[in-house]
Amino acid sequence: MPTRWPVWKLAILLYVFAAGAVAINLFMLGLLSQAFGLTALSPRAALAWSVPLGVPAAWLAGRWVSRLLDEAREG
Repeated sequence: MPTRWPVWKLAILLYVFAAGAVAINLFMLGLLSQAFGLTALSPRAALAWSVPLGVPAAWLAGRWVSRLLDEAREG
């Protein structure tokens, strides 16, 4: 039986993708904020905010993938 990957290893592998998704979503949210009279979020600011916010997103993605791997192993 293969060994189970810990969530932290999966989170490290998925960090780049999670941080990228956070950056895209923050930038789009910044564009939508203009409809309410707020200023838009620049792409650089979205990238800067995505670095720390990517950590919990990567952790959640790691937990999700871990559950999927457990289901695949059982079935």
